[in-house]
Amino acid sequence: MTNKDVERFLCRKCVLPSTFPGITFNDDSVCHHCQRYKGKDATLARQKKYEDKFLKLIESQKQKRDYDVIVAYSGGKDSTYTIDVFVNRYNLKVLTVTFDNTFISPTALKNITRVCGNLGVDNLLVKPNPTMLRKIFKTAASRELYSAKTLERASTICTSCISFVKGITLRTALEKKIPFVGYGWSPGQAPVQASVMKTNPAFMKESQQATLGPLREIAGDALLPFFVTDEQFTQKELFPWNIHPLAFLEYDEDKIVERIKEFGWERPNDTDPNSSNCTLNAFANQVHRKRYDFHPYVWEIANMVRTGVLTREEGMEKIEPPENMEMVIYSEKELRLI
Repeated sequence: MTNKDVERFLCRKCVLPSTFPGITFNDDSVCHHCQRYKGKDATLARQKKYEDKFLKLIESQKQKRDYDVIVAYSGGKDSTYTIDVFVNRYNLKVLTVTFDNTFISPTALKNITRVCGNLGVDNLLVKPNPTMLRKIFKTAASRELYSAKTLERASTICTSCISFVKGITLRTALEKKIPFVGYGWSPGQAPVQASVMKTNPAFMKESQQATLGPLREIAGDALLPFFVTDEQFTQKELFPWNIHPLAFLEYDEDKIVERIKEFGWERPNDTDPNSSNCTLNAFANQVHRKRYDFHPYVWEIANMVRTGVLTREEGMEKIEPPENMEMVIYSEKELRLI
């Protein structure tokens, strides 16, 4: 019997649905992920361990260079706060890089300009050919491109975008010999044990190929300048550390928003509840939910509920309501699907 053969229900502790791949429940309808959770004290101890590890790395990497860390900057709240943390908590020289997927909220673009100016950091805005990008998104909306495991944590459209973001960010880090790469992953996206991790060239090459292969079938070699080259993969000594500070620091969305407002950040009114930068997200979520019968953000949100970052009710508000149809229709028109 498959998950879809029974009535859909949610875990009583987090928000993972019975339709989520590989999930099992006990007699109390508690999922196996919640059953394995070791509790808040264990999480706090692990967070301290990994921040200490990062602090030691900062000391070991101290030398005169243009930038200490490159941050993938979407203009959203989490990546904005991540820049603040690197600048003001750790006193690092930051380069931000923004991938313009042609669907960045106008407010998010203004946020990028204001925040970078107020925090005194540089920004590289990378704008690939819009026709190429929209061909990719349109194809991703019509058929599956990636492995089932990949799609447990992001929609096909988002996975396509993230592939560009990771490729551009890592390639730039290698070119500029920047020792740290920072991402604004929430605690639900990046587990604490992965928050300070040396980039493995062999793994990254395999991971890149898993998404680059399908993308090249759609767009050809025009997208290669935005990904790490075979030659760069041989330069193992230049590969940076990946740092996800929001995984080992306190995460309170309300406090984060209040903090980043000090740098000119404003919340967009044209994005869905799970994004503060992308106008394509609602459509991407709807496609995923219709295709797989679970929300592409549910893994992230469930982790945040499980660890107490969100209440269960707050989590359900993010993943249970249907998408805003005005936002969905906007994307469909932009992609010429209607």
